[in-house]
Amino acid sequence: MRVLVAMSGGVDSSVAAALVADEHGRDQVVGATLKLWGGASDSGCCSVADVEDARRVADQLGLVHHVFNFTETFEEKVVRPYVEGHARGATPNPCVECNRHLKFDRLLERARSLGFDAVATGHHARRVTSSDGRHHLLRGADPAKDQSYVLAMLDQDQLAQAQFPVGTMHKDQVRAEAVRRGLRTAGKPDSQDICFIRSDQGRSAFLAERVPLHPGRMIDHASGNDLGPVDAVELVTVGQRRGMGHGDDGRRRYVTAVDVPTRRVLVGPPEAAEATEAALHTVAWVDGDPTSQASNVDGGRTPDGSCPVIAQCSAHGRPVLATVAWDGDGRLLVRFASSQRRVAPGQTIALYDPERPDAVLGSGIVA
Repeated sequence: MRVLVAMSGGVDSSVAAALVADEHGRDQVVGATLKLWGGASDSGCCSVADVEDARRVADQLGLVHHVFNFTETFEEKVVRPYVEGHARGATPNPCVECNRHLKFDRLLERARSLGFDAVATGHHARRVTSSDGRHHLLRGADPAKDQSYVLAMLDQDQLAQAQFPVGTMHKDQVRAEAVRRGLRTAGKPDSQDICFIRSDQGRSAFLAERVPLHPGRMIDHASGNDLGPVDAVELVTVGQRRGMGHGDDGRRRYVTAVDVPTRRVLVGPPEAAEATEAALHTVAWVDGDPTSQASNVDGGRTPDGSCPVIAQCSAHGRPVLATVAWDGDGRLLVRFASSQRRVAPGQTIALYDPERPDAVLGSGIVA
């Protein structure tokens, strides 16, 4: 089997490359680093230093290494939607969209065209294949590093060609393996930031270079009273509490809605920022739509035709019980068993199987 390994320059993908090379032989494995961002970067997997780290690790492992330039696709599918989302009051997740459009679309396409059978990445997730040939996406073995949330849009065809070599390991095991092999990335810290935004720049400066930012007013969601200014409505996120001050009762205020056209940010007490449901678009299923399965004991359908799930509303958020069903507008309605902090439009909700909580069912983007 010929395997193309996505090497970001971090320790996880470095160890992934080493493990794949051990399994398949160095003559069957090639490392590839994606050049995604054409601008300046000092974080994530887009900096010059990261590309050099990936190249040198590949050399240490005796692997051929390539750099693929996907900057146009990254701009079109990740950066531009991120900017446009903020401009209309949404909060997109660029890591999810990068996996959707770059690592498991363009890279898979490139791998096929070059004669590779699979693409391996350093994600902390697991893929298992059942006896009937169906593929299942599971949480990574390390709960603190699990990345199944940002892979929850993968389908059967993509999973058939995906490998996650470090998904069965804890992070300390990954680092220990890198140390044992003498890999230069062994002590490299994990990336925490959006890769196309410089750490000395920040989100506000990045967006200000690309779209107009408008000052707005903070409005009490119940009374309609004007509570003061906000610097830029495009920088405010539903559920945010930072910078929203306190109510007359001393409790912190939370953002309940952002209305960019009217330059209004609605705020309220903690309970006002909670919701019992969310509607999703761009819904993707790992192995078919579970709401369309025949209603029976094993299918898990509820009497009203909805399907029980476990919902996770952020990369490391607390999983909660919920049900899903299609509404009349072609959106998937997620109803939480108990009220949750309102999820910002543009964010992803990942759905898991309540009978096998590690198994991903699918995902969608909050409308």
